[in-house]
Amino acid sequence: MSVELLDGAIILGFVEDDEAFNGSVQDRFANLDTNHDGLLSYSEMLKELKTLRMIETHFGIDVKTDPEELSQVYDSLFVQFDRDSNGTVDLEEFKAETKRMMLDMANDLGFLPVQMILDEDSFLKKAVDRDLMKLQSSVSS
Repeated sequence: MSVELLDGAIILGFVEDDEAFNGSVQDRFANLDTNHDGLLSYSEMLKELKTLRMIETHFGIDVKTDPEELSQVYDSLFVQFDRDSNGTVDLEEFKAETKRMMLDMANDLGFLPVQMILDEDSFLKKAVDRDLMKLQSSVSS
């Protein structure tokens, strides 16, 4: 984990960079697809959803969460990814929903930077790293 400055422009730049975004999404998808069938089952997606800890923390502090409520949240998120409602998520569905979520986050953040604690493996950290590399290369030129 690291503390990073992040704003909507950084996220937007990452999502619009097809090579960086698509590569990151493909890597994450491959890691989640533990049986290597090219599809994510609910149980494979559940591992990823649990790492997000969406309602298990409040401002970084663990809170007791009703298991039924948690299950409903995970079910709802899976349905968002499973756009064709066939019970699995393919790469294109995963990419489209990840992109939608990232763009929503960029919109919500706006263009005033905020400090965030980011997991090293997260899409947001990849966005920050991409932005930093671009900045360093423009300074070197």
